[in-house]
Amino acid sequence: MEKKITEHIIKEIEPGSIAEELELAPGDVVLSVNEQQIEDVFDYHYLINDEYLTLQVRKADGEEWELEIEKEFEEDLGIIFDSSLMDEYRSCRNHCIFCFIDQMPKGMRDTLYFKDDDSRLSFLQGNYVTLTNMNDHDIDRIIRYHLEPINISFHTMNPRLRCEMLRNRFAGDIFPKVQRLADAGVEMNGQIVLCRGINDGKELDDSIRKLTAYLPHLRSVSVVPVGLTKHRDGLYPLEAFTPEDALQVIDCIEAWQKKIFEEYGLHFIHASDEWYILAGRPFPEAERYDGYLQLENGVGMMRLLYEEVEEALQNSVSQCDDVNERYLGNKIAVSPDDGSGGSYAAYENNQDCIDIEDEGSRIVSVATGKLAAPFLRELCGHICERYPNVRVHVYEIQNDFFGEMITVSGLITGKDLIVQLKGRELGEVLLLPCSMLRSGEQVFLDDVSVSDLENALQIPVRIVESDGHDLLNAIIGE
Repeated sequence: MEKKITEHIIKEIEPGSIAEELELAPGDVVLSVNEQQIEDVFDYHYLINDEYLTLQVRKADGEEWELEIEKEFEEDLGIIFDSSLMDEYRSCRNHCIFCFIDQMPKGMRDTLYFKDDDSRLSFLQGNYVTLTNMNDHDIDRIIRYHLEPINISFHTMNPRLRCEMLRNRFAGDIFPKVQRLADAGVEMNGQIVLCRGINDGKELDDSIRKLTAYLPHLRSVSVVPVGLTKHRDGLYPLEAFTPEDALQVIDCIEAWQKKIFEEYGLHFIHASDEWYILAGRPFPEAERYDGYLQLENGVGMMRLLYEEVEEALQNSVSQCDDVNERYLGNKIAVSPDDGSGGSYAAYENNQDCIDIEDEGSRIVSVATGKLAAPFLRELCGHICERYPNVRVHVYEIQNDFFGEMITVSGLITGKDLIVQLKGRELGEVLLLPCSMLRSGEQVFLDDVSVSDLENALQIPVRIVESDGHDLLNAIIGE
């Protein structure tokens, strides 16, 4: 069946642009560039790079214009389209046994239930794709336009098992496509969502061994534990990993890291932070993350945050010394909270806590998920050691919306924040990680807004970017 071509409707014209000079307007439709049809944004930008080009446009009244354009090489025309992708998003054809969207409660906004599996979004936004809905034409376009990196969900290198896990009889056919990308030199990253008793153990070891065949173009592969919500009625029975399981996963991965590094000079296979926290193991040193290629998958986020906070503290040491002049001899101790959080304050001579109402003192609170809470308590204590006039409450938020087995901060809802923080000592400001919000918006997953949260808790909320410098500045009030 021939693919339906999406109409490319102009949404805006940038002031002072070539498009404005040509009297193009919102509502006009771009039909072709250099007599070639445009499939999506990649075709468009590839074709308009030329210094001389012909643009065919249908005006809002139906009249068609053919415009000859002379411009600088790679100069943009100044057209903003109705859809940033200039095409319909491709939905997922799989029915994965571990799919998170299938585990969401009913009644949320429609966009949260859309399962995308679009290689173009992999390039544009970093999404992971299974390649099951891609044909030779799609692979050709990735190679022609050199769209990289492409992020691929492997899950297993066993074709039969991959079909079973994705519940798609074609899911085991992707490996020739991956080989084509590797042969063309297209950079890739991979991920494995690990399910207990299914693709772990010997299957994981075998998958890592087979994935090394795509080196060096497959730059990294992350291993993350399956996320299990409380909304799994009627779904495939999956079990949570134990600390003992996590130790075995880490041992397998670190053994392969050592072997691969000796041959290729990179570590390649990485365990997400959850494994180390579950196993009670320290995080790997910064060098073992190969430049943090898989931060979006929770690989190295804790280590990088620690390194950035350390750097920020070093840069602010002179300012810190000025503050500390009033607190000479002070030391840091952890002040236990009431069970669901933790607070840090400066202690004098390791005995009595200073009066937090003293002039110059600052009290802030941080809300986070169960996964990051212990690490953030330690990190905030380290910050307070340098800034004894600062006290930080770290509140661990249980995920009642999705279930207590979901421990990451990015899936905490506004309602859970309101219920669990109401009446708590929050200080001057509540700090929240940007991962809790919808991309580019001030809204949580359950459509509660940041202003709703501020009104409910009667406290200002500051959204902290995902780097240590912003965290330090937010805590000390800069």
